[in-house]
Parts: sequence; structure tokens; C-alpha cells
Amino acid sequence: QVQLVESGGGLVQPGDSLRLSCVVSGRPIGDYAMGWFRQAPGKERKFVGGLSRSAIYNLVTESLRGRFNISRDTDKNTVYLQMNNLKPEDTAIYFCAADRDGEGYKFWGQGTQVTVSS
Repeated sequence: QVQLVESGGGLVQPGDSLRLSCVVSGRPIGDYAMGWFRQAPGKERKFVGGLSRSAIYNLVTESLRGRFNISRDTDKNTVYLQMNNLKPEDTAIYFCAADRDGEGYKFWGQGTQVTVSS
């Protein structure tokens, strides 16, 4: 019904920036609250930030606030995760997810790898 495809990951050096994209197909992106998550090797998947359906709620988790930012382009049906001043600790697979009806993030992308290494 809805498909999510992340892209934009790669290998970067500490201090670099990346912008991840999540293209939503099948439904208008405004039908969903969107979230970004990441999973480091051997660790649990963690919440990075979320964007409400109205885009009024836009909150990155406190530990990442100021370096990471979420935005949305409704014309492109795409949500972005801008990551600045990347650190090795940011190395993870990054996932986007969609919440259709407030019941939770039930739709997930395949993930995109971000590796930060000097």
C-alpha cells in the first residue's frame, strides 16, 4: 500500500555531512507521520527523530538535536534527514518509517548504511 525507499548513505569522514532521503510511494506523504531510526552494529534500533503528518511536530531526539534535522518535500513525496558534523558514533543503518493512523510505525524502508570513519 505504501513503499518507503531510503537513499543517500555512504562512507564519510568525521565532521562531514550527509542528507538521507526517504521517498514515499503509493500514498501522499501527508497521510503519514514519518520517523527516522538508526541501528548501530550489535545494538538496538533507536529513534532519531519524527515528523508529524501536519509537519508541526518536528523533533530530533535530544542527543542528536542541533546536528540532525528532519524536513519534508510534499511535491517530491520525500522526507529528509540532514546530518551534520557526523561522528563515528553515528555509524549505523538508517531507516525511515511511516505511521498511517497513529498506531505506530508499521511501514519501514530497507535502510541505508551510514559509515563515519577517519
